Amino acid sequence: MPPVSNRSNAIMDLADDQRFALMKFRRSVSDCLQPGQGDPYLLRWLKARNFDAVAAEKMLRESLQWRAKWDVDRLLTHWEPPLALKQFFPSGICGTDKDGVPIILVPFSGLDIWGLLHSVSKTDFIRMTAMTLEKYLQEAAENLKKAGSPSCAPTLIAVMDMENFSIKPYTWRPAGEVVLSLIHMYEANYPEILKACYIINAPSIFSVAFSIVRPFLHENTVQKIHIFSSNARKWKAALMENISTDQLPAHYGGTQVGINGDTKCTHKVHQGGKVPKNMYQKLEDLKDEIEGAWTSANVKKGDKLQLQYDVAEPGSYLK
Repeated sequence: MPPVSNRSNAIMDLADDQRFALMKFRRSVSDCLQPGQGDPYLLRWLKARNFDAVAAEKMLRESLQWRAKWDVDRLLTHWEPPLALKQFFPSGICGTDKDGVPIILVPFSGLDIWGLLHSVSKTDFIRMTAMTLEKYLQEAAENLKKAGSPSCAPTLIAVMDMENFSIKPYTWRPAGEVVLSLIHMYEANYPEILKACYIINAPSIFSVAFSIVRPFLHENTVQKIHIFSSNARKWKAALMENISTDQLPAHYGGTQVGINGDTKCTHKVHQGGKVPKNMYQKLEDLKDEIEGAWTSANVKKGDKLQLQYDVAEPGSYLK
């Protein structure tokens, strides 16, 4: 069983029944823990299942199967994202809060969901999101190690800029399905990694979008989300409560400035943008990808052609 030297700190504030659940959970998953995965790591899964040790074990083991299926542990070293994702996937780390937790900035208006899903597969989009999360968590873990707390569970702060947000692209079914798939992936495999999420510059229509996705979010996640309108005075004050000005770009109330007075620090935070149509997948490209399974048929007026598909992955859609 991996060392759990941080056990006393992790259980200090737990009630007796919660400590019992932790001990039970620790024993039941001892065969699958990796070095360094002590009580703070286990508590993430327990909290996500309201300290039901049996449900937490099921959740953890299913997540390990997901990681194996998607080869998540090797994404950072063995997977090269498609060019469209490398150039137009918006996000980046701009700094840390006063506790050393990485701050992830997401300029959401830069996410061209239509263009990306016409340029890459849904699988690659999900894999890119998982790889990005893994990279950020790795940096969070390195920060903890430098601070002398290597056994603590890493967390992240997200700042999502919803300026110019439009719900229209997400009424397209493939886009909506991807969003729900990503929420499911996050909730099922990355419990309690969020320290706080600040959604800023949210237009009134955003409340409609959030009401749709809220039922898919765990209540613990919802409680960490703080939504602000375009009133910069309010959301800047909220950010500054636990973030120093030198850890934020000037555009968000900080003092960081990039090359040539770049207030958004695009050298740190990818802004995304419109994917050029020359990156869209062509029918010929798709044909090459499925060589050997490509057939054609003539259907006369009034006749029907019935096709049978074996769906290997839940949530798949025809394209």
